[in-house]
Amino acid sequence: MEIDPKRMTIGFVGTGTITEAVVTGLGKTAFCDTPVMLSPRNAGVAARLAAANRNVSIALGNQDVLDRSDLVFVAVRPQIVEEVVRSLRFRPDHHVISFVAVTPMDQLLAWIDQPVRLSLAIPLPFVADLQGATAIYPPDEVSHALFSALGTAIQVENKAEFELLAVASCLMATYFGILDATSTWLQSQGLSGTAGDAYLRQLFSGLAHTASAKPVARFDELIGEHSTRGGLNEQVLEDFRAFGGTAALQRALDRILARVRL
Repeated sequence: MEIDPKRMTIGFVGTGTITEAVVTGLGKTAFCDTPVMLSPRNAGVAARLAAANRNVSIALGNQDVLDRSDLVFVAVRPQIVEEVVRSLRFRPDHHVISFVAVTPMDQLLAWIDQPVRLSLAIPLPFVADLQGATAIYPPDEVSHALFSALGTAIQVENKAEFELLAVASCLMATYFGILDATSTWLQSQGLSGTAGDAYLRQLFSGLAHTASAKPVARFDELIGEHSTRGGLNEQVLEDFRAFGGTAALQRALDRILARVRL
C-alpha cells in the first residue's frame, strides 16, 4: 500500500538550523497542514517555528516527539547522537530519517533497537526556500516525496554513492570562501566593498542559474561556454590549476571522504 507522508505526523528530535530550514520549507508546500512535533531543546527556534506555522506544535521532550509521531527526523549533532537515540523508545512502526553526518545506518539501527524503517538524508539550508538538492539513501518513497516538495531529491542505490554526495555537500563554506577572497582582493585594489559584493552576488547567482538551466550539460562544456581561447576567463582557470587550486580542492575532498568513511 502506498504511503502518503502528508497524512503522517512528523516529529523532529533536534531543533537546529537544518530542522528550521526543513520545517520552514514544508510550510510553503502541500505539507503545510501536516502535523509537526518539535523537540523543545532549542526553545527559541521551536517557538519561532510554532508561531509561524499553524501545524507546528512543541513537544514536552524528545520522547514525547516519538510518542506522537509516525515519521521521525533525527537531527542532532554527531557528538551526542548515540546518547540521544539510546535514551529514546522507538516503536517498530516508526519511519526514521536521519540527518546526522558521519553516522552509519547500522550504528543507528543498533542504538534504536527496533525494526524501524530507516533512511539517511542530507538536506541543505536552501530547502527553506524550496531550493537545492537533498541526497537520500537508500531509495525511499516517503523521503523522496517529502524532499521533492522541498527542492530536488537525489536518491542513490548504495552507501558509497551517498558518502560521495555527503562530501560534495561540504563545499558550501568554500564557495563563500572564494567570494570572500575575491571581495577582499577587490577592496585591496580600491573598489568599495558594497560595489564589489553586489557585483559578485549577481555574478555567481547568474552562473548558478546557467548551471540549473542546462541540467544535462557537462561542467567542462560550461567551462568552454564561459571562456574564450586565450581570454581572461581561461587564464584565471589555468592559473588556478597551475597554482595548486584544483589539487588543493581534491585533496580536501579526499580528507573529508576519509572522515565520512570512518
